[in-house]
Amino acid sequence: MPNLYYHDALKRGQKEFRACAARGEQPYLPVLSEFVGEEQLGRTVSLGTVQVPLEFVVGTKSLGRTQSFSRSFMPLMGPNTEFAGKWQRLCQAHLEEGIWEPIKAWEYRNRFYVEEGHKRVSVLKFFDANTVSAQVTRILPIRDGSREIELYYEFVDFYQYSRINFLEFSKPGGYAALQKALGKAPGQAWSEEDRRDFSTAFYHFHQAYEAQGGGRLTSTVGDALLAYLKVYGYDTLLGKSAQEIQSAVAKVWEEITLQQEEEPIDVRLSPPQAEKKSPSLLSWFLPKGEQKVLRAAFLHDKDPRISDWTYGHELGRRHLEKVFGGGLETSARCNVMEGDPLSALEEAIAEGSNVIFTTSPLLLPASLRAAVDHPEVTILNCSLNTSHRYIRTYYARMYEVKFITGAMAGAMAGDDPVGYICDYPIYGQVAGINAFALGVQLTNPLARVHLEWSSVDDAKTAVQRLTEKGIRLISAQDLARRGAPGHNFGLSVIEGDHQVNLAMPVWKWGIYYEALLRRIQDRSFQMEYRESHKALNYYWGLSSGVVDLRCSYRLPDCTRKLADLLRDGIRSGLCHPFRGPIYDQRGTLQVEEGDALDVERIITMDWLADNVVGSIPAYEALSDTGKATVGIVGVEATKEKES
Repeated sequence: MPNLYYHDALKRGQKEFRACAARGEQPYLPVLSEFVGEEQLGRTVSLGTVQVPLEFVVGTKSLGRTQSFSRSFMPLMGPNTEFAGKWQRLCQAHLEEGIWEPIKAWEYRNRFYVEEGHKRVSVLKFFDANTVSAQVTRILPIRDGSREIELYYEFVDFYQYSRINFLEFSKPGGYAALQKALGKAPGQAWSEEDRRDFSTAFYHFHQAYEAQGGGRLTSTVGDALLAYLKVYGYDTLLGKSAQEIQSAVAKVWEEITLQQEEEPIDVRLSPPQAEKKSPSLLSWFLPKGEQKVLRAAFLHDKDPRISDWTYGHELGRRHLEKVFGGGLETSARCNVMEGDPLSALEEAIAEGSNVIFTTSPLLLPASLRAAVDHPEVTILNCSLNTSHRYIRTYYARMYEVKFITGAMAGAMAGDDPVGYICDYPIYGQVAGINAFALGVQLTNPLARVHLEWSSVDDAKTAVQRLTEKGIRLISAQDLARRGAPGHNFGLSVIEGDHQVNLAMPVWKWGIYYEALLRRIQDRSFQMEYRESHKALNYYWGLSSGVVDLRCSYRLPDCTRKLADLLRDGIRSGLCHPFRGPIYDQRGTLQVEEGDALDVERIITMDWLADNVVGSIPAYEALSDTGKATVGIVGVEATKEKES
């Protein structure tokens, strides 16, 4: 029998050899010493005896053995050679009692190169074994700042506390995200039970992934696993049957295939222009059926009586009821974070809602899970820079208005500093800080902007810290309800307990929601999904009418004219708030003169302009709500402080 196995292995090796030669590729095993220099051989760490994934055993340490094997370790020596006899004896031993003696191998960037035990690897690979025991020496590559090397060092850090070597990610941050998805603190060590449970779960997931066609994807199994965990969580892999896991993997397959995209997010900066045109060919293939009455549900994390943010979205819902009349039914659920948000979503769906808006980033995880389980329902979440295929997100370019209010503040400040209060260090908010600061700089190059955070203490304390410094001109919350008490203001002058409102940045959620629902009605919304292979994020601004600036009659005429001029310039595209040169607090040139930041860099901005006094807060300093929000859509600077 071992003789027959050897003939099969030899045939496979010869076939692979011919195929490689035909393609002009090296047909033999890669040799570590040919691409790792002597200077790196001194940067080694002994890992002891560990189980090594056989799929990661890819070559040989030195030239001596390379021509005996094809690239996949199948034999190339004739059946009557001494080599063949030894291979067959190892084969017999494997069939009778298994191969237990460890090989010797060198690890470089999580690929293993055999020093002793080539034939043992060959036999095990022939029988599709998963791992081999190995005495491993790790070679640490020289850090050069490249993405590939930095990814490897993320793996090295992960391996130190997990001892898991069979998992890889194609993009930075994957290992930290996995640690968090498993409910572990950054750097928390894994127990033996943790490793055993995870290895079993990964094996079952890997099988389901391969059965679904994962081998054709350019992303890794680790990427796919992380996408799955973001929807269903780790517990759903534990104790589940292979059939249950395969069914769940099939449901999130578009989320998994999205991981192949180097830039998975497609940011739409404005609604498409309405045109009268014939239906596209694609529209003929969309499901027809009767026109359904739209039933739109709004899920809020807070109550509009205490939250201006929620109040603004409720104003938007009331706008919809006016403009759609009997063609639309709406409902609202508040304080859903006090219970189970997924249950609240399920209840809204059970009541017949076919469009659901979740108005807080905190509701993003539940929104994603509900969207996967209910593809017949359209679910949108109010957040930014989220790479999920099954839901779409919407947010507004408030930084455009902040730039205008900053220019107004600079014009009125004279020799005095200006204050700015921000809520959370999340995507879009840092852009608002810097846009305001650059607006101040435009009209008052010497003025400084003092930054405070309402999510560190509260809004009232933030105002107090600024006024104690003698700062009277302050920009804070964007939306204020008429007659509300306290410090709910846009740009105001503070005199003791008295405030004079000068300008108010406004989120016009009703306009936003109306545009989205009309696109759902005319089916262009659905067609947009089918025409794109990425995650769709809507990020509309002044030109779309979803944000605006209201100016007080108390403003000087010249300041109002300045605001109108800048607003018209931004709407037309002639004025860009982030046109260079722009320097950060460290004096680093972030935007070259004449250049303008693209939307991706604006969204992910995690630095502050050079005229800002203050910093992005550490994760530990945030309120509980701030931590929860930052954990989902926080800028990288805060996430790094968290870890």
